Amino acid sequence: MALDLGSLFGKKNAALIGLDISTSGVKLVELSEAGKDGLRLERYASEPLPRGAVVDGNIENIEQVSEAVRRVWKKSGARARLVALGMPPASVITKKIILPGGLSEDELELQVENEANQYIPFALDEVSLDFDVIGALQNSPEDVEVLLAASRKEKVEDRVAVAEAAGLRPTVMDIESYAARAAIDRITAQLPQGGQGQIIALFQIGAHITHISVLLDGQPLYEREQPFGGNQLTQDIVRAYGISPEEAEVKKKTGDLPEGFERELLEPFLENAALEVTRAIQFFFTSTPYTRIDQIFLAGGCAIIPGLVDKVASRTKVSTSVVSPFKGMQLASSIREKQLRIDAPAYLVACGLALRRFD
Repeated sequence: MALDLGSLFGKKNAALIGLDISTSGVKLVELSEAGKDGLRLERYASEPLPRGAVVDGNIENIEQVSEAVRRVWKKSGARARLVALGMPPASVITKKIILPGGLSEDELELQVENEANQYIPFALDEVSLDFDVIGALQNSPEDVEVLLAASRKEKVEDRVAVAEAAGLRPTVMDIESYAARAAIDRITAQLPQGGQGQIIALFQIGAHITHISVLLDGQPLYEREQPFGGNQLTQDIVRAYGISPEEAEVKKKTGDLPEGFERELLEPFLENAALEVTRAIQFFFTSTPYTRIDQIFLAGGCAIIPGLVDKVASRTKVSTSVVSPFKGMQLASSIREKQLRIDAPAYLVACGLALRRFD
């Protein structure tokens, strides 16, 4: 029943690369152990994807994407060929179920398959199905809580095909939101009291979509996606100054644009972004029993746009910061710290996938 490539929840492996395939590009991270409980960032790299190669998390052009993966692997200087990949949350059905404790692996598989029939709107032979035993239930210790995950086979196979065509070997398939959460858990643990009792809102602002996760003690209270992303500003720059999207993408982050850019394009974009964040928090308050957020973390390529943190903090009245998934890690000698500060917020998922090496 487990996926061909190992499992959705993966097993510990030797040197493992985290490979994040998104609409705008491919990102790679490799981590290693450094002393007791320490980690070192060995390498990271990214490669843009042609428009339309990946749409809404679906790989539309396997050749273009595998070529980008091959380039990013070569550019990074990695030798490891084992990779952890992520599936977009929208492509995976997850469900927590309760089963009797003490079942053998085979009995668990049968029970999970029976339960899956109720929750999955496809024939079981069309899906890749996996499960992970979370642990005994607090109020019923003889039962266990099991996380069930299922995805259409072709969606899993497309990602596997991309990695294999690039000469890599997929061994772990995770869910992108779970990978991001693993990276954030490391950061939260570095807060006072290890972040215990803190309600943290994570906004991953991608090219087209913003993923929102609200977490308490490592558990998600609320998750959703909003159609808003940095591509909006890139397109505005392209139209206003007649430059290529690639050039606009670079200049957007460095602020190297004509006078008037801030007033005419940047300010309205920042206002819009802060409004989206505020709106998402209001949705969270109205759809859950919670009425506070203690910390906002911004991630994604957009997070470092000058002025965004201040704008979000002043509008929401919540402590806001840009998050680096590599905070507290040692850095390999080849990594330029100044460049990493600019790049890091976009590598949350890739870092979370790379962390699977140490499960």
